[in-house]
Order: sequence, then C-alpha cells, then structure tokens
Amino acid sequence: MPECTVFLLQSTFNHGDAVMISCDIERKWSSNWISAGFCLNNWQAPARPAPYFRRAFEWDGRGEAVVYLCGLGYYELYLNGEKVGDHVLDPVVTQYDRRARYVKYDLSSRLRKGANTFGVILGSGWYNLLTSEVWHFDKVSWNDYPKLILELEIDGKVALRTDESWKCLREAGPITFTQLRNGEFYDARKEIPGWSENSFDDSAWEKAKIIPGPGGVLTEQVMPPCRVTRTLRPARELKSRSGGIIYDIGQPVAGWARIRVRGERGAVVRLRYSELINDGEDDIDQSNISSFILSGETQTDRYTLKGGDEEVWEPRFVYHGFNFVEAAVEEGTAEIVALEARVVSTGFTSIGSFESSNRELTTLFEYTRRSFVGNFVGIPTDCPHREKNGWTGDASLASETGLFNFDLASSYAEWIQTIADVQRPNGQLPGIIPSGGWGFNWGSGPVWDSAFILIPYNVYLYTGDRSIIERNYGQMRQYIRFLETLADNRIIEFGLGDWCHYDHSRIVDTKVTSTAYSYCETVTVAKCAELLGRDGDAAELRALAAEIREAFNKAFYHGGGTYAKGEPTALALALEFGLCPEKERSAVAAKLAGHMENRRCRADFGIVGAKFVPRALAANGYADTACRILTQPDFPGWVHWLSRGATGLWENWDGQASRNHIMFGDIAAWMMQYLAGIVPDEKHPGFSEVTLRPLPAAGVDRVKASHRAPSGQISVEWERDGGEFRLTARIGDGVPGRVELPDGSSRTLAAGENRFECGLPSGANK
Repeated sequence: MPECTVFLLQSTFNHGDAVMISCDIERKWSSNWISAGFCLNNWQAPARPAPYFRRAFEWDGRGEAVVYLCGLGYYELYLNGEKVGDHVLDPVVTQYDRRARYVKYDLSSRLRKGANTFGVILGSGWYNLLTSEVWHFDKVSWNDYPKLILELEIDGKVALRTDESWKCLREAGPITFTQLRNGEFYDARKEIPGWSENSFDDSAWEKAKIIPGPGGVLTEQVMPPCRVTRTLRPARELKSRSGGIIYDIGQPVAGWARIRVRGERGAVVRLRYSELINDGEDDIDQSNISSFILSGETQTDRYTLKGGDEEVWEPRFVYHGFNFVEAAVEEGTAEIVALEARVVSTGFTSIGSFESSNRELTTLFEYTRRSFVGNFVGIPTDCPHREKNGWTGDASLASETGLFNFDLASSYAEWIQTIADVQRPNGQLPGIIPSGGWGFNWGSGPVWDSAFILIPYNVYLYTGDRSIIERNYGQMRQYIRFLETLADNRIIEFGLGDWCHYDHSRIVDTKVTSTAYSYCETVTVAKCAELLGRDGDAAELRALAAEIREAFNKAFYHGGGTYAKGEPTALALALEFGLCPEKERSAVAAKLAGHMENRRCRADFGIVGAKFVPRALAANGYADTACRILTQPDFPGWVHWLSRGATGLWENWDGQASRNHIMFGDIAAWMMQYLAGIVPDEKHPGFSEVTLRPLPAAGVDRVKASHRAPSGQISVEWERDGGEFRLTARIGDGVPGRVELPDGSSRTLAAGENRFECGLPSGANK
C-alpha cells in the first residue's frame, strides 16, 4: 500500500461550497491506486474515453468527514450528484514519477446521514499525453492511462478507500477524447443521467482495477486551485469561409469556450481556437500554435448533440490559449445560439495596481498582468497554446512582476519543488519544468536555470518568508557546484542568452550572459547561506563569486564604460549584478544611456535586456531614458506592439510568433519599483520597513499605485506640476518607513496618510 510524507506548507482556500484545507502532519495511505484497467503497452496506444468511477457508502451522521484525492492527469469529484468545489484542472502538473499532488476537502457539511455516493471522472491531462510533439511528453516514463487514489476519513479514521469495490465505466462515457494538446470531444448522446447519485443502477459497470501508482510521493496541493475566473462575451462575430462563426474575444486568454446550441441528434459542432485570423477575416490561423504538434489536431473541441432542447457544453480536462474561436457545424443540422469564453488561471489574489497619466504605460501594465495570468494555469508557462511548458527563463524574468501583483508564494513554492524533483544528482536542470527528459542540453543554462535560485530569493524578498529557501537550499547549492563544471576559467558559454532580439547579429555573446548570471546566482546562494547561518558555505560562495567577477571583468571589460561589444544587455548586467567596479559605474551607465538615446530608445535587446536595461538606467540616474524605452512608438518596442493591435505581450518584437508570452513582462515590476517607487529592500524583506523612492520620469505627470505587502497596504500617489512634486503615501500601522524624494531629501513615513512636497531639480533624471 502506498505511503507518503506530506510536504509541509500552511494554507487555506475556499473552494466554493467545499473548503480546501492544508495538512501539517505526516499521513500514510491505506488506499490503492485504481484505474479502468487499460494497459499502455506501446507509444502508439490509442487515446481512451474519460473513465467514470463511483462508490456508494453509508455515513451515520457523526464525526468530521475529510476526503483526500489524487486523480491523474485531471479529475472531477462528485458527491451525491453534485460536483465538489469550483476548481478545475486539478491536480497541478508535477514530475509524476517523483511527486503527485492530492487535494484535501472537508465534506462534513456535505455528507448525508445514511446513503452517499462518490463519483470521479478522470481526464488525461499531462499524465497521459499521447500527442506526438517535440518535447516527448508522449514518451515519458510515467505516461499511463488515468488513475486515482481516494481516502475518506471520519474523525481521523479511514472509512472508505479506493480498491476493487469501486465501480468503473471504462469506455461508454460521453467524453470520448481528451488530450491536452489536441482538444476534447464530447458526445451528449452518451450522457449518463444520475451516474453519481445513490439511486443509480451500476450493475452493468465493471470493477475498478488495482494498479501501481505513478512512482513518486504524494504530497498535498496547497496552492490556490485553477478556477474559471471570468466569463467573456465576444467583442464581435465574423462569418467564416466554412460557414461557421468566428468569435473575437477581444483579448488573449487561457481557458475554453462554452457554447449554447440546438439541433438534431447526432449533429456535430466543431470549435477551433487560435490567436489570429487571416487577412480576409474569414478563417482562423493556427500556423504558429500548431508548429510543434506532430499528431492530431491543435486546440480543437467537438460536441455531438443529443437533440431536443437547447444544450449547453464546455470542456472539462483541456485548456486552450486563444483570442478567436471558430464554431462550425461539422455534421448534421444545428444552430449555434451563443458562445462565451471561460477564462481559466490559478486562482491567486491580486495584490498590486498601477495607473499613470501616460496612457501607454497604464495599458502596458494591464496587458502585462493579463499575460502573466494567462500563463499561470497551475504552473508558470511560456504560452497557453503552442507549448504550455514551464519554461524557466520566462518564469524567472517575470517573477518580480508576479510578486508585485499577485499572492504567489505557495504557487511558486510548489513549482520550485517540481524543479527540485527534476534536478539531476549533479545539479543540472532542464529548461522546462516538468520535463520528460527534454531540455537538459539545450534550452537551459544559467539564465534559464536562474528560476531555481532567483524565484525563491524573490519570494523571500517580497514576502519575508524564507521557508522556500530553507527547503531548497541544499539543491540550490548543488546547482552552483554544477555551474563550476561548465566554467573555463570561470567563464561559461553554455546556455540560452538574450533570447528574441530582433536582430541575431546584435545579440550579446552567451559567454557574457551565462557568466554574468552565474555570478548573480552564486552571490544569491551566498546570501541564502548567510540567512540560514551556513557561514562556511557563505564564505566559500563569496570567494567563488569574487573569482567569477574578476574573470568577467578581465574577459569583457575594455575600459571607457564598454563591456563586450557595447551591447546594452552586457552593460546592464554588469551594472545590475554588481559586476562593474564601483569607479567605473558612472562611465558604464553613461555608455548605456548614450547607446539607447542614439537609437532613439528603440529596443536593442532580447528578453534579458528587456528586464535589466530599464532597471540599470533608472537605478543610475537615467530614469527619463528608461521611460522613453518603454513608451517610444517605433519598432522595436512595447508601444509598437500596441500600435499593431496587441492586447497582451508578444513573443517577438516583430509579432511573428505567439501573441501571449510573459518573458518581456518585467516592465510592470519596473513601473512599480521605479516610477511608483515601491522598493523591495533586502535589509527589510517583506516590506517590514517600507522604502519609497519615486522617480518622476519624462512623459509621466501622475502615478497611482499600490501593493499589499505582508506588513500591510502600501499606496503611492504622486503628481508633478511644473517644477513641483507632490506625493501622498500610505503604509500600515506599526510599520516603519521612509521616502526618498526627487530633491534628494529623505523623510520619515508615519502610519496612515503622509503628504510631501518638493521642488524638482533640473537634470535629476538625465
């Protein structure tokens, strides 16, 4: 019988009509894993319909009832004919041969005295991906048909477990096909009324089969669940060349469509999802999002009508990334009455806001949040359509935007645990998490791998909670040892670099980016060692960092403020990571600002520079230049995207690939930290002491922003009028704070509202 030790995290979330509660004790399972009994004995095995399971039981009406459940890949739990909770796409994807997540529900108020019935539907999810694609999830070691384990406790004693007493409907259910990368098909003619109710006759159902589990430990899922967070009506409707309707949702989203249809029995409605439509606006364009899918359709759902009254349907076990949905009657006669977009993401809480007098900045902030949310369906992803992969580089670069705007500590903690699960004994990491073995020798490297180092530290910096560092420190330290094996005289060439520069001939050498990041990661792990009282490790790491810094400057600094060939990303990394000697900082900053101004502030960098160039400029006296980079209208640049109709962040400056990527998304964090001036402080993690340092950059006359820190709400509102600067700031009771005003003065912040005025010195921001 399987056993598990619970991963210790504390959290409580309300799941609609059920309460999801955390567990802080070790528990052992007496239940068995069960399945419908299919054997996945070759890589060409067919996709099977979603299996249904049920089990009737009695309850005497006494005691606290708690159920524990893991259903792989995804599950829905029913009790007495009603779905339990409002979460979707549970449990979150993990490295299944190392770890799977279970969910715990308090059902004390839901059980009936006397007869009760559990029902469970299983979807393939990430566990049973059979689609051929370039990342080889169809060939991973854990791949198997869906399975589940469930245990009901009454007052702490096991009252019901999964075993052969459960009944199973193997292939006759209505969800006839469900593959995360292809889509979901539903045949309403096969619906099973009352299947999870007490009165249902299951005599024709088969016994469930006891099978081995996925191979990893079972630990509790304590992060917020995925939920349907919004329902959007289409912004417009267009007629497609196939005779169907193209619904324009008006923005990029992750989720699926809900349709209302009526028609004859057996009629089939096909839904195809895409980001783009063709120039004639009569067909959707899936060319980019289908480019890595090697078998089957891409983002295509089908609904077969049962006939009669109006029917409503939406998928259960897949999600898509889309701006457009084409709905067409593929067979028979039917009418598509209406379609809505169901927007899905991890249900974390919003804790940040920003608006300004500059319309483009406010819009970019909103669109960055939109792309961040659309790329967090259980795990942080690169895009919600073409890949859905947990690319580490994207997550690392966007983590501060995430932490300024959303309550992410538990969500990041669970994904970081998956990184630790995937890590090889020598410390090596792949570029996507989870991974079936792809991405260790391409798609990774110090820049991408930084997610395992910088996200835990950023969680500590923004929340004050160091538990994520405590849990992962040993493997973070092992990663630094791995980096040493890649280095030649402390210089590292391996890895992806300043990805998605618009001009490949202008990309900075990966030796610069990989070595700079190896220094940053070594310094960060040294800080973690100091935090945990590991003085020996800290000293060793500080010495290593000094050697890397010396080697970096010897190899790449040529004097006169120039690193490498003068690429902005090289200059910015030297400034931001502390690689640049103090006496050279002003020369390097001036070189960076001059380069960008000579290019009329058009982006001359990829995703690494997109984060660090604006930061390095603002931190070294060139906030005006930094702000012009964000707001100038020409290609390449963020506002150029807006002029081309962007409603989210794009993957490339030229817009030729994904239209919903987060890797260029640090700009929202930049607005919060530099324009609004809400500064994370290593000396006071979690904003235990508030530091405000607003920078009234050119082109911005007013800013209003807020961040709900663990220490309380921080609110900033400033405006400038000619040469005068006025600031209103609010912080929580009992929280010390200070504000550094643009005239160079420093003032103390008191609890509640604070008002300050000062003159704006000319040339304060060059």
